[in-house]
Amino acid sequence: MNLHLLRTATAIAFCVLLGSTVRGESPAANTLDETISQYPLSGVVRSAIGVTRGDTPIPCLLSAESLDANSKKFHILLIGGLDGDLASVRLALQSMASFQKDPTLSRRFTVSCVPCARPDDLGREGIDALSFPPSGNAYNQPDNDVAHYLWRWIGMHAPDLVIDLRGDEGDEWVYPNQPAKLLETIRPHGLKISDRMAKPDSLVSALSRHKPAGTGSIPALQTGSRQAIDLITASLDRPSVSLPHSHAQNEIKRRLARSPLEIAQELSMVYGHQLDSVQYIPALAVIGRMRVGELTDDPQPLRDAIKLGEPYRSERKESLPARSSGSTLSGHLVFSQLARRTGDKRWTRLAKKAADDGFDADGQPKVSMPFHNEMSDAVFMGCAILAEVGALTADAKYFDQCLRHLQFMQTLCLRDDGLYRHSPLNEAAWGRGNGFPALGMALSLSAIPEDTQAHRVFLDSYRDHLQALKQHQDPTGAWHQVIDREESYREFTSTCMITFAIVRGLRRGWLDPQEWAPVVEKSWSAIKSRIGSGGQLVDVCTGTGKQKTVRDYYDRTAILGRDDRGGAMALLVATEIAFWEKN
Repeated sequence: MNLHLLRTATAIAFCVLLGSTVRGESPAANTLDETISQYPLSGVVRSAIGVTRGDTPIPCLLSAESLDANSKKFHILLIGGLDGDLASVRLALQSMASFQKDPTLSRRFTVSCVPCARPDDLGREGIDALSFPPSGNAYNQPDNDVAHYLWRWIGMHAPDLVIDLRGDEGDEWVYPNQPAKLLETIRPHGLKISDRMAKPDSLVSALSRHKPAGTGSIPALQTGSRQAIDLITASLDRPSVSLPHSHAQNEIKRRLARSPLEIAQELSMVYGHQLDSVQYIPALAVIGRMRVGELTDDPQPLRDAIKLGEPYRSERKESLPARSSGSTLSGHLVFSQLARRTGDKRWTRLAKKAADDGFDADGQPKVSMPFHNEMSDAVFMGCAILAEVGALTADAKYFDQCLRHLQFMQTLCLRDDGLYRHSPLNEAAWGRGNGFPALGMALSLSAIPEDTQAHRVFLDSYRDHLQALKQHQDPTGAWHQVIDREESYREFTSTCMITFAIVRGLRRGWLDPQEWAPVVEKSWSAIKSRIGSGGQLVDVCTGTGKQKTVRDYYDRTAILGRDDRGGAMALLVATEIAFWEKN
């Protein structure tokens, strides 16, 4: 499939009238919507980069080309509102509109815009400047969570040049102390250069010296010029000026060029090497490494998995201690996979021990699997191990209990719109709280016989859930920390889990390729772009119990770097896509 055509079509599909609102009912959101509606912008994808403490979405206006990593155009990002001045917001919007009026510029350039990075601070006197790179965790630091949203979003969006527009700085252009080669090239050509350098902790300086979101540095300038976009494009649009992509953009292109197997092999060097306790995170990573071994005809990952599992098989260690959890139950999936690969019944007995927790001392089915804690996670934690053991033992009672558990959890957590609330404590459709049901149903369907009632019910539930999720896929291809809140961050693990579920359906014939292959192409690009070298990942939600408010889910730490949970989910989806492509 042509990625450029796909992304262009997707962008058009996501275009909305600029007068419509992003989610938010605060006065700041209304003011911002009114301001945006005054500018005639066309063909623009409207989304959000984050959310303020006042629950105001921070909107972004994206060109279709900025969503196409294969585009050769030079990508300029305009940012307004960092000074809290409505004039800088208007300048950003006016600059984007001015660019659109000149069709000759679109041959070499594309422009996107964050019209107001600080909507809650519009019109406030004496606001403190944000400091970059932001310190602390993302995105739950009240003093700088907006800075975190902007910083990481810029890194992942990866423009070639950022222009920080200010409302009261006149026509001068402020440079970083160590400008990129591109900026030195255009410096002599028509720009009024300020005598002062950008402050070391300003966005302009930080982008030139650091790697936002771990991608790469980006040239940046700061100005209040009303002719900003005209001057910068005139300076750049000359035969003598080459337009190199930023280091950030080049890194994104490098990441996207890797095959699923290459990514899986990179991840398997970091993840899947321990099983100190039987929990779902290390178990799925070990399974992922075994799958890499299958794809490459390498027996070593299976040997390693057997060695890791041996203390439990020999009963030197207890796989299901007195203080267990849903994670312990699903961690036993590693033993079901070892049973499938080796034929050793001792692995089956270990897996069965977890599945048997769904039955009382008399062998009668319980109302549900234990340890569900009323959370949607339990669709995965309980269902998959029951289905696997049913397949290994050919005992229908496990399939029946698998269906009973699914329906029990749906009574607690399934919303009328087809998404899962994380728990009855709150209606929030947490990202991983929907990734777990998608993954759990896909794995269960893979093991349940097709001629059973359980398979028919699971298949209907699986398809309905994926249809609900598809409506909320972000223009970048990711799913969000709160599925139906585009202002929440683009979350890595939920995107991996949902993508795995879709690809499994494509492999097994449960889904129509014409409808779902484009969804995977988008989501896989989002995943690849968030996997750096050495197992570095972008925006993995930390472990999360049931929360009381949507804000609580917004505020869960988004991990940047290595993370075992994210690595396990990435291994699963990368190998699933590799198997799909191979077959």
